[in-house]
Amino acid sequence: MRKKVIAANWKMYKTPDQAKAFFHDFLPLVQGHDRDDIVVCPTYLSLDVAVHAAKGSNVAVGAQNLNWQNEGAYTGEICASMLLAVGVTHVIIGHSERRQYFGETDDTVNLKLKSALEAGLIPIVCVGEVLQEREANLTDDVLRRQCTRAFHKVSAKKAHPLVVAYEPVWAIGTGKTATPEIAADAHAIIRSEAASSFGEDFAENLRILYGGSVKPENANTLMTTDGIDGALVGGASLDPKSFAAIVKY
Repeated sequence: MRKKVIAANWKMYKTPDQAKAFFHDFLPLVQGHDRDDIVVCPTYLSLDVAVHAAKGSNVAVGAQNLNWQNEGAYTGEICASMLLAVGVTHVIIGHSERRQYFGETDDTVNLKLKSALEAGLIPIVCVGEVLQEREANLTDDVLRRQCTRAFHKVSAKKAHPLVVAYEPVWAIGTGKTATPEIAADAHAIIRSEAASSFGEDFAENLRILYGGSVKPENANTLMTTDGIDGALVGGASLDPKSFAAIVKY
């Protein structure tokens, strides 16, 4: 059985004080919960607060992005060693909003994945199609391309910690959710690509999350669908009670 990952992506929400208040309310709600891995990904400014607040608990802290360079004159960027220095264990890579608004490509996802793995971070690599691609029956092609390029020249040995999140872009923040069948089909494509890149055994153990308007109301249906190994939660993760309800689906 693959242990599920329930990850919160806070995006550009919450000040450090608000992050501290979240953990104060959230941690008691999930205390002792060891069925799933729980990860919270706040903004860079709240990482230190989050790490200290979660210390000694069953909740890990992740970043929402990183640069693939080790250091340098890259104004506004953060590298893997800086994340490690504050106690971060996970990092989201290639979220659709990074692709849509900030020029992220399949190739930069590949570079960031290699950097995260080299540093010992657990990468959560996001893939998914936009509405036009789904309506044109291109979902299969898009997912295969995104995975192939992301996994390019990454060894199975190095890729061991990899987590993939399937996020249909048309379902992010829209209130629309992929049916369990749609999600399971997409996850099967991703697992097939992982098998091609890393081998069947690796693919069998790869955890593939679903993201896209995950809420307490639909969490159980999604999380109990075969092939879905957890969730990457956006808006519903900002409220401690809401996110705890998803964790405890």
